[in-house]
Amino acid sequence: MSFSVADLSHAKVFRIAPKDTNYFAVLFDQVTDRIGNIFVIEIFQPGGATPPNEHAVAHEFFHVLHGVGVARCDGKTLPIKKGDSLLLHPGSEHVIENTGPGKLYTLTVMTPNEGFSELIRSGEPVALDAEDMRVLQGL
Repeated sequence: MSFSVADLSHAKVFRIAPKDTNYFAVLFDQVTDRIGNIFVIEIFQPGGATPPNEHAVAHEFFHVLHGVGVARCDGKTLPIKKGDSLLLHPGSEHVIENTGPGKLYTLTVMTPNEGFSELIRSGEPVALDAEDMRVLQGL
């Protein structure tokens, strides 16, 4: 098949560590699609953030689907909101934080995968809730 379609109602969803305040709905990755990058919907609880992290060779892309937050990278802080896109280059330590009253949703792409798919899939399975489905389906 020359194309794939991701159905959110069947997406595998994971929280990497039990105390993490963000979780990932896997859309496409090497496990399911034999590709060298990963596409996820990343969902941040109110007040939630990624731990400070950086990638040796991967670029990480975020497109804000819903909500507001801040991106911290290399000592700079930028506000992000629905419709904004952010590209982080390899070696840049960064944090994405939800500063809004509701959840923050991003389309997150890591190219190349650099172990991100394996890290996500090693976490605990969780489920998208009714609010997640309403937001992501545009209802």
